[in-house]
Amino acid sequence: MRAGNRDAARRVTSFMRRMLPLIPLMLLAACGRQDDDAAQQPGVVANIMDEALPNAQQPPAPANAITPVEPDPVIETPEQSAPPGLIPASLQGRWTGIDARCGDRSEALELTIVPDRLIFHESVGTVRTVREGAGERLAVDAAFTGEGQSWTRTLDLKPSADGSLLTIVNDGTAVTRKRC
Repeated sequence: MRAGNRDAARRVTSFMRRMLPLIPLMLLAACGRQDDDAAQQPGVVANIMDEALPNAQQPPAPANAITPVEPDPVIETPEQSAPPGLIPASLQGRWTGIDARCGDRSEALELTIVPDRLIFHESVGTVRTVREGAGERLAVDAAFTGEGQSWTRTLDLKPSADGSLLTIVNDGTAVTRKRC
């Protein structure tokens, strides 16, 4: 091997040794990029914190902030025909599978019901409407997010006569939970 080739090989080897520790950092940085397809999907929540903290206040602008010359545009949004319904207090609370232990947050059938949300183990449903059915039965229309997906669903909630059990029918499949 000629001296020039050996020097070039040493330089390449030296460069690779210096770059090797940076490869995991470059891979980690690439994980945060959003696919072009995901950016074009309306209704997909990219940051669940935006949904979890809808009333978060922006911090005040610093004293040396740049003030825009033009005011922010006024964007009119159509009014909803009716405010979203609320889930009755009798169904609110924590629920879990019949054979599960209450308080086990890793339980797949864990469910927390608040007036405007259904909080399952791996998804959250924001209540849009609540309709009363026969008996104590309720139909709850909700917009769900979880595991990087968004969807809407109508769930049929039927509490037992004493309120200790709750049967939820989703696409014809019924699951019964006990109150914690």
